Amino acid sequence: MEPFKKVISIITPLDKVNVDTDQIVPKQFLKLIHKSGFGKFLFYNWRYDVNENLKSDFVLNDSKYDNSKILVTGDNFGCGSSREHAVWSLQDYGFSVIIAPSFADIFFSNCFKNGILPISLNQKTVEKLQQELDTIEVDLEKQIIKTSSEDISFKIDSYKKKILLEGLDDIAQTLQFEEKISKFERESKVPSVL
Repeated sequence: MEPFKKVISIITPLDKVNVDTDQIVPKQFLKLIHKSGFGKFLFYNWRYDVNENLKSDFVLNDSKYDNSKILVTGDNFGCGSSREHAVWSLQDYGFSVIIAPSFADIFFSNCFKNGILPISLNQKTVEKLQQELDTIEVDLEKQIIKTSSEDISFKIDSYKKKILLEGLDDIAQTLQFEEKISKFERESKVPSVL
């Protein structure tokens, strides 16, 4: 996982609430065995019609958002089943930051495990950000979102901040204790009964 410092980007406004993981990446696309390749299936049923043509009225199909790394969306984002594929599809598409009033717990946790920064802000602030047309900056170290008109502070658990700043996935976090684990294994060897 890459260390996370700052993201400077325009935002993609997704004005929807209760977006569940099946809407983020439909179940028929969960067969891939790698974490990559899911971006093309992100919001599939909203992006494509029955003939797999892009729908012109969906925000991700607007070319002005092609390089956006920040998704600003509605309350209870990532609800539904606990599929980690939802986070993989957002990341593979290019999003590094998701801002919403609230997130489903498992989805929120999966974001940190995969290097995406989920930020919870109050409804009024989220609505204001969805109207932002200029580039914004998200600074994890300072816990500040800089817009064209203001600086918005956000809260984050100190350990979750650390794992993002240092780029530590679950395996890398465990390997930090490799010496202690090896010592425990050496010292706790039980003699063979045979």
